[in-house]
Amino acid sequence: MDKFAKYPKEFVNKVIDEADVLVLFLEPDGQVSICNKKFESVIAKDCCDIVGQSWQGLFSPTEGNAIKLQMLRAVVDDSVKYKRPNNFEGVLIDKENNERLISWSITPILLDGSGDLTGVLLIGNDTTELREGETSFKKIDETMRNIFSNIKEYAIYVINLDGNITYFGMGSEIMLGWQKNEIIFKHVNLLHTPDDAASLLPKMLEQVNKEGLFETEISLIKKTGQSIPVNLTVNKFIDSEGKLMGYIFVAKDITETKKLEYQIFQAEKLAAIGQLAAGMAHEINNPLFVISGRLELMLLDEKLNEKIRQDLNTINAQADRIRKLVDQLLKFARKSPPKMETVNINEIIEAVLPLLSYHKLPASKNIEIDKDLAKGLPAIKGDANQLQEVFVNLLLNGMQAMPQGGRLSIGSREVEGRLIEVKISDTGCGISESNRKNIFMPFFSTKKDGTGLGLSICFNIIKNHNGVIDIESEVNKGTTFVIKLPIS
Repeated sequence: MDKFAKYPKEFVNKVIDEADVLVLFLEPDGQVSICNKKFESVIAKDCCDIVGQSWQGLFSPTEGNAIKLQMLRAVVDDSVKYKRPNNFEGVLIDKENNERLISWSITPILLDGSGDLTGVLLIGNDTTELREGETSFKKIDETMRNIFSNIKEYAIYVINLDGNITYFGMGSEIMLGWQKNEIIFKHVNLLHTPDDAASLLPKMLEQVNKEGLFETEISLIKKTGQSIPVNLTVNKFIDSEGKLMGYIFVAKDITETKKLEYQIFQAEKLAAIGQLAAGMAHEINNPLFVISGRLELMLLDEKLNEKIRQDLNTINAQADRIRKLVDQLLKFARKSPPKMETVNINEIIEAVLPLLSYHKLPASKNIEIDKDLAKGLPAIKGDANQLQEVFVNLLLNGMQAMPQGGRLSIGSREVEGRLIEVKISDTGCGISESNRKNIFMPFFSTKKDGTGLGLSICFNIIKNHNGVIDIESEVNKGTTFVIKLPIS
């Protein structure tokens, strides 16, 4: 028997309510579902005004503690994402508008068996009376450094009034690729594009000086020269006497969020274009049927002039080309639902590879095919024929991108404990950044005689399998298509 079963729920609630610590219980979305009297008394709000609200709204930021609130938010996010406990020492504004030093213990609460997150428990000790000014703040700074050295999603760096970097946290090193000793005392412009450094950065600092805070979505530059999208927050860095010493930058990498937004945007556009394509295909098919029928009748005439016969054969060949394009349009527009069965992704790939030999491309003999399929992969739910079509299309694209020959690679593996990832790479001409944005759009093609429907069809098939398809490419170095499908 559970040793706590003898205590009624009302008794447990009373213990929480009367505890001499601050207690908050947060739902996974950040709404408060439980608070106790101690927390009510500190911020001078009734429980009925607290429950159902976002916890962040209870921590009213001031010019001095805005950065501490953001750090607490990052620590809570870390506990939610990685389902691990954290500790944090921060500031809470009480009913007299004074700062109270609170030592928080943050614990994710998981459901038995499934391990799913049911909420986050925050227990806070008011340590204001036990600390003395400068010593207390030194400890807070030390705690913050220790915490943020373990949080990879946030890059924190500080600049002085001259714009030179004076602090560069471990999260910044991981996200941006610079080592601390490489970048300390260098100008912050190094992390921004020339346009942002020239115009946005001065405006950013000007707004911070006026309003105390600045937030924006911006790109930062890594050591490699690659840009990454981030949500950037800038705060004043003020010493204990209230003197402005510089500015604190906090950046969160939103690359994955941007990819997801792009996938949704693409899906919406493809749905609209699919409806248009279906209508166009039917309208073209009717007169095309008449043209093809009349051509066949004319070609049956044995007395036909040879020159006219050649011309009619040319017309017939072009009509046949239109017919194939219309078939592709209808295939793209119909988006027939996959016949879901339990399939092994490696077996599908193995069945596809021999089919490449039927497509006689000029450089086929000079293309080396590498296969790296992980053994013992879990099964997925999918339509084997549709998935074969995707892999054939992507492999042929890779071969066509290497007219002089090269290496074509296909690999599979399990990722994140719930997905099967397939990567198809070539060492061909690559795709420019401007073209990558449109690569899955119908009728967009970089090939001279391409219809621009193949990759659109691939996109729809993978989407209908509840998966995602993405592209990585660099001009003159090659292209990689990355497919992720959920494990059955």
